[in-house]
Amino acid sequence: MTLPAGSTIGIIGGGQLGRMLAMAAARLGYRTVVLEPQADCPAAQVANQQITAAYDDPAALAELADTSAVVTYEFENVPVAAANALAAKVPVYPPARALEMAQDRVTEKTFLNGIGIATADFRAVDNDDELAAALKAFDGSGILKTRRMGYDGKGQRVFRNMEAGGFAGTCEAMGNVPLILEAFVPFEREISVISARGIDGAVTAYDPAENVHRKGILHTSTLPAGISAGTAAAAQAAASKILSALDYVGVMGVEFFVLADGSLLANEIAPRVHNSGHWTEAACIVSQFEQHIRAVAGLPLGNPGRHSDCVMENLIGDDVLRVPELLAEPDLMLHLYGKAEARPGRKMGHFTRISRRG
Repeated sequence: MTLPAGSTIGIIGGGQLGRMLAMAAARLGYRTVVLEPQADCPAAQVANQQITAAYDDPAALAELADTSAVVTYEFENVPVAAANALAAKVPVYPPARALEMAQDRVTEKTFLNGIGIATADFRAVDNDDELAAALKAFDGSGILKTRRMGYDGKGQRVFRNMEAGGFAGTCEAMGNVPLILEAFVPFEREISVISARGIDGAVTAYDPAENVHRKGILHTSTLPAGISAGTAAAAQAAASKILSALDYVGVMGVEFFVLADGSLLANEIAPRVHNSGHWTEAACIVSQFEQHIRAVAGLPLGNPGRHSDCVMENLIGDDVLRVPELLAEPDLMLHLYGKAEARPGRKMGHFTRISRRG
């Protein structure tokens, strides 16, 4: 069923992704209401209404359900119980199952392996003895991560060429929370695919972006990626497989490692619009944000093709001081997020340089 123009779309989360979703919704004739505990958040600056409350506040969730014709979200750490409570009253896309699966790295990788998508080797770790055993299995090297809530390089510790054993206190130092040790992958590059699935089951995928990270935060996404057509097709096919297995509705970002032979290992999935898809604003007719709104509103999905090659770059912290010089450049699209304070590691905006094709 197609959502009539003038309907209200609820968005859980008021950050920059919610902001760009609200802007896309307005272009398609929809109103938006944002549930976010921080007043005057980036999304509220462009949405029609903000409910200022915690994401799991029962009264706020009831108001969101009463106000919205459909509810979506801009980040994957939405409480699953809140999503299920909403889904009993109003359609929620993507489905709560996708949230539940993506919120735990062990659950996520087990799911991916179960549908035939390879990942790095991994071990669940709950104490220092299990960490020692896992490191021994991975020849003393690996990345220890929290199973839940980590993002932009947070909640991680790297081990390199270490003898297994002698790690007393490591798990306590990381908060005594469930952990995962992932084996190092000898990858040549990192890519991501932004894909979408509609209510009718139709699937589209944007071209893979090649991503470079600095200090665990995405720095640039470049199109085209330096990969073969076969590798690109395999990444898009894997993303489609994930969407179908979850009976997904909306946009999803899927990150991959590309090995020397062109084969792929899935790194993680994000059940939402994704930072590595921001380039679609400047280089495509239909951005990932419009594509997500189309999907959750029951509209036909748009053409994901790009009219330009491009490089998207994040503005982190004081990078925002570059804005005047960036605005002097031709063929550059700038998007600032409306955040009042620039802090180290904080995403303040992004820009995309385009190079028109043929």
